[in-house]
Amino acid sequence: MAQTTIRKPGSATGSQPAKARRCRGRPQLRSDEQTRDVIFEAARRQFATSGFGATSMESVARLAGVSTKTLYRLVPDKQALFEATVTDRLDRFVSVVSLRACEGGDIEAALPDALLACADLVLDPEVIALQRMILADSDKFPDIPEMFYIKAMRRSVAALAEWLLVQQKRSLIILDDVEAAAGMLLGMLVFQPQRDVMFGHKPPPTRSELELRAKTCSALFLRGCRRGTAGQA
Repeated sequence: MAQTTIRKPGSATGSQPAKARRCRGRPQLRSDEQTRDVIFEAARRQFATSGFGATSMESVARLAGVSTKTLYRLVPDKQALFEATVTDRLDRFVSVVSLRACEGGDIEAALPDALLACADLVLDPEVIALQRMILADSDKFPDIPEMFYIKAMRRSVAALAEWLLVQQKRSLIILDDVEAAAGMLLGMLVFQPQRDVMFGHKPPPTRSELELRAKTCSALFLRGCRRGTAGQA
């Protein structure tokens, strides 16, 4: 009489055990890129509320809901973390401004949109809080203001300058120095509101107030440099 082999439910033969072994372990819930996004968001909040000196890698890890081992695997130290949070925020800003530079040829409609992207960055509550923190901690950590100036302030002007250069190449405006013009335009747009918020004199502008300011600044700017009107009284 032939012997019958009885297998337990869930048992495997042949190549199946090796396959089962490969599937063991906790699956990765998100990619490193997604984890970095969570970490950067937590770091911005922690730096803004606690300052650079009082922020620790451990406190950022707790706020982000990741282990310190994971945090150190992705970012080597606190200064690198601060720089990465600034760079990440500016990367998103630059991508938005670059996208809007490629939209259509109606500069009267496009420039206010580009300026709104600039205002959203400069007047973002977390960005303003970071600037306050940098000013407060500048004596203890002199490398931080220099990094912020290069990675954030200069880069935001450069992004707007690149936008203006695209419009000049399309023969929509005439400028002698696009970077100088970008600095003037950005100052006209955000200097007063930023100063009011930084010193606690006024709350951040509402969306409707920013839209009106962007349109007003755009109209004044184009009156002086738009092709066909530049130099006219």
